Amino acid sequence: MKKIIVGVMGPGANATDLDVENAYQLGKLIAQAGWVLLTGGRNEGVMDAASKGAKSANGLTVGILPSSDTTTASDAVDIAIVTDLGNARNNINVLSSDIIIACGMGTGTAAEIALALKVNKKVILLNNNQPSKAFFHSLAKQQILIAENPIAAIELANQLLANLN
Repeated sequence: MKKIIVGVMGPGANATDLDVENAYQLGKLIAQAGWVLLTGGRNEGVMDAASKGAKSANGLTVGILPSSDTTTASDAVDIAIVTDLGNARNNINVLSSDIIIACGMGTGTAAEIALALKVNKKVILLNNNQPSKAFFHSLAKQQILIAENPIAAIELANQLLANLN
């Protein structure tokens, strides 16, 4: 049986405290649902927090690294995929995820959202950045779902999964 892969995309060094807190909770909830967590794999910000949250609930974590080695990988990543692709690895993140949750906002996160919209994937936005919510909603109203907290994001993910089957 295929495992559900949930991609949590979000900023690294520029993640806010709320982004990190939300990412940790998302990771934990994803693992509790029995899903696999996919992140950008690095040891900072949303990527690290989501991976740590998933590991706290004995989840499986995958990190798609931009570099040519694992030196920047989060200690909470079980499977580190080394790409040496830099930001181009964002496309791998998006295409490999069954569900995409954007936690926080940064340029890399915005790029991942845009890539998801280009391939007609729905994206769950979890952030308190009203301009980014409005911008992405204006681009693809039917593809953008807004969550106010991690529990709501998981509820939306469950709804999306029900519609995929």
